[in-house]
Amino acid sequence: MLKEPIVINRLRLRNRIVMPPMATGRADRGMPDAPLADYYAARAGATGLIILEHEYVSPEGMARGTQLSMADDAVIPAYAALAEAVHRRGAAIFAQLSHAGSQAHDSGLPAISPSGIPAREGGNSSEPMTVEDIDRVRRAFAAAAVRAREAGFDGVEIHSAHGYLLNQFYSPLTNLRRDDYTGSTLAGRTRLHAEILRAVREAVGGDYPIAIRFGACDYREGGSEIADIPAACRIFQEAGADLLDISGGLNSYVIPGVTRPGWFSELSTAAKAGASVPVLLTGGVTTAAQAEDLLRQGAADLIGVGRAMLKDPDWAVKALAE
Repeated sequence: MLKEPIVINRLRLRNRIVMPPMATGRADRGMPDAPLADYYAARAGATGLIILEHEYVSPEGMARGTQLSMADDAVIPAYAALAEAVHRRGAAIFAQLSHAGSQAHDSGLPAISPSGIPAREGGNSSEPMTVEDIDRVRRAFAAAAVRAREAGFDGVEIHSAHGYLLNQFYSPLTNLRRDDYTGSTLAGRTRLHAEILRAVREAVGGDYPIAIRFGACDYREGGSEIADIPAACRIFQEAGADLLDISGGLNSYVIPGVTRPGWFSELSTAAKAGASVPVLLTGGVTTAAQAEDLLRQGAADLIGVGRAMLKDPDWAVKALAE
C-alpha cells in the first residue's frame, strides 16, 4: 500500500510517504535560501508529499526569529525557487501556515491567545484576543494561502497542533472564552478553525488542496479528548479540509511513555471514523514495514516519516526498494 498513489482534492500523489513539517530554524529574514531548498530537494527523491516547516501568517504569530514567513508578498520568489526544486524530483509540496499564539517569541509585538493562558507551564504571558484580533488573523491565513499558491505550492496546511494558536482555541485548558468561540462547547472550540478553512477555500478556489494539522488530544486532565475527534473532523471536512494530518495537542508531538510506531494511531483511527477525506499519521515510524502495517491496519491513508528522513535523505528511496 505504501507505493500506491492517492488523490487529495485533485492532486495525485505518487505514493503514501510524507515528510512532515519539522522546523530547521534556517530562515533568512523569514525566507528560504538556496541551501534550504537543497535540503528539501534532497528528501524529495521518492517522497509523495513534503509539508514545509511552519510559516507564520502575521508578525505577532512568529514562533521564533529563525522561522519562515508567509506574511507578505516579498517572500513569494524565494518560495517559488524552493517549490520548483522539490517538483524537479517528483514530489508535491504543501506550505504549513501557522500562528504561534501565546507561544510567539522574538517579534517584539505583544503575544495574543484565546484567553491569555500559556499553552506550556511557565510559558509566555499574552493578551486575550478581541473579535477584531480574530478577524485579522482569519484574513492573514487566507492571504498567506494565496501567497503559497502564487509561489507554486501544491496545497496548504493549517497548523492547529502542538499548542499553537488554533490548538489553543481547541483545548478547553487554554480556551476559557464565553463568546461564540467558547471553550465550553465543541462548536465554539472549532469555530475559528472552520472560519479559517472557509476563508482559505474562498481565497484559493475549490480545486486547491487544504490540509489541517489537528492536535486531536491533549493527553492532559481537562483537556481535549479522543471522544471529540470524529465530530471535530466532520466539522473540518465540511468547512473545506481535504486532508487531516493528525498529531498531538498541548502534549506536542509525543505521548510520554509511548514509543510504538505510529504512536498517534488511536487518534488517526478516530479521525477516519468521522471523516471521509484522507488521514495522515506521523510518529515514530522508522521502517517501510512499520508504515505498511499501519496502512493495512486502517490507521491512516498516508504515513509521515520525520526523524528517520532527517537522518537519511534517501529514506523514501530505500523504503520503496525494500
